[in-house]
Amino acid sequence: MATTKKPDAAKKSNRTDGIHAKVKPSSELGAIVGEGPLPRSEIVSKMWDYIKKHKLQNPDDGREILADATLEKLFGKKKATMFELNKIISANVS
Repeated sequence: MATTKKPDAAKKSNRTDGIHAKVKPSSELGAIVGEGPLPRSEIVSKMWDYIKKHKLQNPDDGREILADATLEKLFGKKKATMFELNKIISANVS
């Protein structure tokens, strides 16, 4: 019977690919998530923390994010859907 190896925990924490790769946020995105390089997963998490903290989800449609002045600079419009969030983040990282 063959045994399968579990991924080494040290290797897993040092990943630099895909969603784990650190990216540099633009100045607009950095105003929300911080200026330093972060993994995309952490950027998404911090964006949602900001949205929830400032109660920016539309109460009538939770999929819609109503932009405050900071988010409007990032979105380029007054509202965006949660489905647009990844596209907006991708356009604001390098």
